[in-house]
Amino acid sequence: MGDKKLLDFSGTKNDLKLLADFGKQLDTKLPPVRHRGKTSPVETPTVREALMRELLKIRNRNRRLVWLIPNRAQAEYESRCTKQNIVLKSRQMGITTHVAARFFIQTITQPGTMTVQVAHDQDSAEEIFKIVHRFWENLPKALQEGALKRSRANIRQLVFPALDSEYRVETAADPHAGRGLTIHHLHCSEVARWPRGGTETLASLRSAVPPDGEVVLESTPNGAAGVFYEEWQLALETGYRRHFFPWWYEATYAEKESCGMKRLSEDEERLMKLHQLSLNQVAWRRKNWSMLRGLAPQEFAEDAQSCFLASGECVFEVKTLLQRVEECPQPLEMQENQRLLIWLPPQEPHQYIVGVDPAGGGTGGDYACAQVIDRTTGMQCAELLGHYPPRELADRVAKLGRAYNDALIAVERNNHGHAVLAHLVDGEHCKNIYEEGSQLGWLTSAASRPAMIENFVAILVAEPKLFHSKRLLGECRTFVRHENGETAAAAGSHDDCVMAMAVALAVRRAVAGNLQRVGRSKH
Repeated sequence: MGDKKLLDFSGTKNDLKLLADFGKQLDTKLPPVRHRGKTSPVETPTVREALMRELLKIRNRNRRLVWLIPNRAQAEYESRCTKQNIVLKSRQMGITTHVAARFFIQTITQPGTMTVQVAHDQDSAEEIFKIVHRFWENLPKALQEGALKRSRANIRQLVFPALDSEYRVETAADPHAGRGLTIHHLHCSEVARWPRGGTETLASLRSAVPPDGEVVLESTPNGAAGVFYEEWQLALETGYRRHFFPWWYEATYAEKESCGMKRLSEDEERLMKLHQLSLNQVAWRRKNWSMLRGLAPQEFAEDAQSCFLASGECVFEVKTLLQRVEECPQPLEMQENQRLLIWLPPQEPHQYIVGVDPAGGGTGGDYACAQVIDRTTGMQCAELLGHYPPRELADRVAKLGRAYNDALIAVERNNHGHAVLAHLVDGEHCKNIYEEGSQLGWLTSAASRPAMIENFVAILVAEPKLFHSKRLLGECRTFVRHENGETAAAAGSHDDCVMAMAVALAVRRAVAGNLQRVGRSKH
């Protein structure tokens, strides 16, 4: 940028060139700066951040018009964001404002840009548009009357004809949103609260974003189900960068006095030590937790697991699940883009069981899962999870069984399980396949399902350290008892890991005491 001043706008056509020059250098680092008497949270800001601070104003919590200086969450997001982002946050973190500012600067410095922010309802869309319109209202007059003169500023649109750029704020009510558009910057706000589940709307919007476009999916949690919960769980697989902002990132979430905080609970002491919280912050937490009760972990998130509240009664003991998730070790080995996780490699003379829950294999349906457990102890050793059709699943399960000392393979024979079993026998020539009576595989029926689930529940409560997979424990968290008494994954969630593990543990119980090498005919 040389010695150019950021605010050197003349009101002439040269401003268009100056804006476009900035647009080519948005990620360029600048020397450390002081902004209006304050030290910036970002030691070496980019051109984008400098423009945001020097050009944009917001209304703060005291309703004062102030320059946009990033708070902790905003600064951290800016330093870590990529082209594809998913943000899980506590309330009032300022992420919507920050994304609006980031996208506004990119819209006015990169000609031909279409930016779309999507709110969950009409009122929220109006509030977001006020933020964006306020950015424009407080720009230098030379820009307002020249390069950034609007041709239209109604129905939540800002159109800049000189740049051929446009900024829109929409609602998620339209399932066909985005059709006919090329969206370069897309921000989906409060996705967990989108009407009709949001799946169709989100698919329509994302299909309008080109490969080099920028996407932000952002929300406070709203149950352990639905499209946002699924996107968060699958972020590592889909390539989205996760951002999590707990309540203590907001500086105002602290009481002025910490009287009565001499005796702390075990949970409060743990949080203080783990996150270096002050007594004033813990006092604020105690006050709000007493008012919100069970909704507090959702409204003011503290971790990326417990903040998701399942609808319905969780079948597994939630406290045990949350504690075990915190303790889970990292896999010793990860293969196939983390589809195969290995914690304990095979050892002689140990024997193993592979519990298999097949699926159709389509990319939009359920997953197929295989759980490897130690036949003697029940310890989880490995987990395979992916969209595999029957033949491909049989191939992977056979390899897994052979690697684990010719493990006993127990395939749920319901539905696609028959095809998997056929491929294991005829294609892979597997001999050590679990058999009930004269039929290969494990049958999950109305009679056997409750017993196998309760067996899993009891083992997890008694010996939680047997289980190492956060994917498995996450599914346990959303495995609920519905109003009709049936147990299954909450709406929008999956239970493939749960069912594969339940099969493995049920078969372990069925063959207890029989540790010799056994073929299909010996069960």
